[in-house]
Amino acid sequence: MKHNCSSCQFNALAVNTLTQRSLEQLNENHAVVSFSKGDAIIKQGTFSTNVVFLRKGLVKQHLTGPYYEQIVRLVKAPTYLGLPTTFGDKINQYSITAVSDVEICFIDMKVFKELLEKNHQFSYEIILELCRNELESFRRCANRTQKQSRGNIAGFLVELADKIFEKDEFTLPLNQVEIGNLIDASRESVSRVLTEFHRDKIILMRGRNIKILNKNSLELISKNG
Repeated sequence: MKHNCSSCQFNALAVNTLTQRSLEQLNENHAVVSFSKGDAIIKQGTFSTNVVFLRKGLVKQHLTGPYYEQIVRLVKAPTYLGLPTTFGDKINQYSITAVSDVEICFIDMKVFKELLEKNHQFSYEIILELCRNELESFRRCANRTQKQSRGNIAGFLVELADKIFEKDEFTLPLNQVEIGNLIDASRESVSRVLTEFHRDKIILMRGRNIKILNKNSLELISKNG
């Protein structure tokens, strides 16, 4: 399925810098595919053949290390997925799986490279996005290793509210085992901390449904680790 790139409401900022001719070129060399929750979009170890743009939905980025699979981060649309592995190596270095129903735009890699070469502002915006993602990775790495479970879970809930769902009431997109994997904590620790937050009236929790009652407390717990 194809969409008109010039009128797409899900475009990244970089695409908005392209000329009409470049937009037409992009329009002729992409396909939009829908994925259901749980579907694999990119698989670690397979060839990287297209540029992948997340139009709608939420995905998790994860990789298989020497001993187990590690969830690296949650990624919300709209954004490009896997650009470092697309251009840095022919083989995908991690997997991306749909956490909700998503729409993916697959773009011909050769055409995308031509757009980077011909459109300086487009290239600049792509570089900015890559830089922001790298800085965010550094922050996550420091938090994961230096904060305790209570601080990391508080930070995770604040991030879901502020960046992912943009509201204080939401459904956890990951189960407790996955949350523990993301922040390097056991499922038991995740369950205990969430129960404590509920008991202390910081959050209201019903199953995986969360309502933040005291965001200031969550932010303070996250800050202090």
